[in-house]
Amino acid sequence: MPVDDIKPTRFGLLLVRRRMALAERVHRLLKMKLDGMMLELVRLTDRAARERRVLEEKYTGAREMVAVAAMMEGATGVLLAALSVETNPSYTTGHKNVFGVRLPELEPVMVKKTLDQRGYGILGTSSVIDDAADAYEDLLTAIIASAELEGGVRRLLDDIERTRRRVNALEFRIIPELTQARRLIEDQRDEMERQEWTRLRRIKKIKAKRAGKP
Repeated sequence: MPVDDIKPTRFGLLLVRRRMALAERVHRLLKMKLDGMMLELVRLTDRAARERRVLEEKYTGAREMVAVAAMMEGATGVLLAALSVETNPSYTTGHKNVFGVRLPELEPVMVKKTLDQRGYGILGTSSVIDDAADAYEDLLTAIIASAELEGGVRRLLDDIERTRRRVNALEFRIIPELTQARRLIEDQRDEMERQEWTRLRRIKKIKAKRAGKP
């Protein structure tokens, strides 16, 4: 029922008070959730920034290792070693719940491989191929870790914005409207009670006059 449709009765006043109590309770809970999400966002953003720096370092290192391998084994040798891998790296997806927000969890699958799992012959290649493979496996692991953190940051930002809009709507629109409606109903009820008291007093005087006549 819209606030404007509530009648200035005892039930209407009770209804407005209940709505106000609910709105204020929800507002407090959402404010607590918002504060918690902001703290989690700061923590997650710091982790994401550190992971991004690690990712950039591993990217630079992996390119250097591939350049060394290309000089030692030739570009064709590096390409053949890469194509010999039978199982492509991947990841599984899950989530964790933080303040009601589903943050992504990514788990690497077949990213770090043993020498046997890489597919190329150990005797046919030098250790620089293994070093380059190790570097790129570390890089993929860092990419997945960075994607998980940055995905969590984006989801937190989206939910923070939605929660902030709800908090603002409660704080600046709904609660003030209910407060105004409560005051209006209370004023109308006070006026009705004064009118009723005046009417009863007039009736009492009329009855007194009639009782005093011979």
